[in-house]
Amino acid sequence: MRYPGKFIANPMSYQPGNPLIVQGDHTILAEVASPLYTQARDALARFAELVKAPEHVHTYRLTPLSIWNACAAGVAAAEIAETLIQFSKYPVPEHVLIEIRDYASRYGRLKLVRDPRGLVLVANDEFLAEQISRNKHVAPWLGVRFSPLEFAIAPAARGEIKQALIKAGFPAEDLAGYSQGEALSFSLRQTARSGQPFSLRPYQCEAADAFHAAGTARGGSGVITLPCGAGKTIVAMACMARLQTSTLILTTSVTAARQWKAELLDKTSLLEDQIAEYSGDLKQVRPVTIATYQIMTWRPNKDSDYPHLTLFDSREWGLIVYDEVHLLPAPVFRVTASLQARRRLGLTATLVREDGREDDVFALIGPKKADVPWKVLESQNWIATALCTEIRLPMPEELRMGYAVAEKREQFRIASENPGKLAVVRRLLELHSGEPALVIGMYLDQLREIAAPLGLPVLTGATPQRQRDQLFADFKAGRIRVLAVSKVANFAVDLPEASVAIQISGTFGSRQEEAQRLGRILRPKRNGNQAHFYSVVTADTVEQEFALQRQLFLCEQGYSYSIADVDERGVPAA
Repeated sequence: MRYPGKFIANPMSYQPGNPLIVQGDHTILAEVASPLYTQARDALARFAELVKAPEHVHTYRLTPLSIWNACAAGVAAAEIAETLIQFSKYPVPEHVLIEIRDYASRYGRLKLVRDPRGLVLVANDEFLAEQISRNKHVAPWLGVRFSPLEFAIAPAARGEIKQALIKAGFPAEDLAGYSQGEALSFSLRQTARSGQPFSLRPYQCEAADAFHAAGTARGGSGVITLPCGAGKTIVAMACMARLQTSTLILTTSVTAARQWKAELLDKTSLLEDQIAEYSGDLKQVRPVTIATYQIMTWRPNKDSDYPHLTLFDSREWGLIVYDEVHLLPAPVFRVTASLQARRRLGLTATLVREDGREDDVFALIGPKKADVPWKVLESQNWIATALCTEIRLPMPEELRMGYAVAEKREQFRIASENPGKLAVVRRLLELHSGEPALVIGMYLDQLREIAAPLGLPVLTGATPQRQRDQLFADFKAGRIRVLAVSKVANFAVDLPEASVAIQISGTFGSRQEEAQRLGRILRPKRNGNQAHFYSVVTADTVEQEFALQRQLFLCEQGYSYSIADVDERGVPAA
């Protein structure tokens, strides 16, 4: 039973069957073998971050940002404390419970509002107001002090003050509202133009409702996190339909932009001449405009301005959608700070950013509004069931000395490009003969060396757009059964038929890349709903170490990697 507004009693007795050990440094140990582990893991994922996941004991960490995101998504401090107490083996340290309450209480103690005086920052007590007024990072953005609790904020500083406050440990709740933007009347279809019945899934409707918040000031900015294949594009369209306003959509590639356009035309009443592509190939601006991050951040040289950032001011956009928001480049972050009067929707499978700028996503795009665990959607058959396997093969004898004397970065490349991986890929494709498969790699030479003897077409960043589109179309139609792809296919590429992914090399310890690559095969399948994800690594090398780091986010979502060794020929056993 939950007790809103207060913590339940912290039991003093030892609970040997429970899986968690909550430590005074805000880390949480979770015993994987416990029968309650799965239940505890799913609860922890709402408010704690997975730090490491070896075989038997996983380590989570509570952070202010993880708790603020939980609060923004409707998880109360009392619920966080209750979860820890319920699943902890030992009494939860009292100071941890107190600090959870303190972190949670900081969210919303400062509010940005708009009244006849303009944009105003309001504190809930005079002590806090005085504290922030003396903070050297916050003070430059504060204007006239209207009262002991109120400060004027320049409209242009709305983003910067939120960034400064979150770094000061007091995230502001932005209730100042948004400009309506140009009106755009359209609706979602009940039958798609393709002839298929169309309706929102329950979790998609709930996510759109959470973002929109019935049109109140509490809605209009935030991040929706859903697994790849769960329909984040559909959620965005539902948000657009609720707002009925002109929309700028930013995405990762021309391929993704064209998939967005195809989905909008298929599932909404929008017409062709209402949707534009703004990319290296086309530069049109219409009521719905889809641009790529690459064109937005292009400039003639490193000392020049970014000429295409003017797109943000080219119309009265009522909504800006940031697809794959975990990849948002720094120049777009900077311009987003000045766009706080426009509604902003971030879409991602994981809020993990390898550059550590999650707090900037929180401040400038908005807090997490909806987050559905991957395994929940898998259990409901909305995404495919995935089996994850790490295949370890030995380092060839002739490469051992070169590996031993190399710097760590070069060691990673030597291990990643282990020539023995060709035999592994060949065997895996034989095991899954006839199934649509992707061979995914980071190093282009390696990708070509493996693809050539197997007769696989190769798609990289250098592949012309027209050829990319044709390869993707042939794969979807079944004319190509196996496609070798570089990291260009990590994001926002819709290949629903793919059911096998073989990763031969990756970007060091990138957690979000691992999640995105698994996501290539999670879309529901017409014939069965089973997917296989293989990661091929060289045993006892830095590549194996990075593989453990890469797998963290997926472990947090409930996926486990079985380990398979190869036989003396370097071939995995059937």
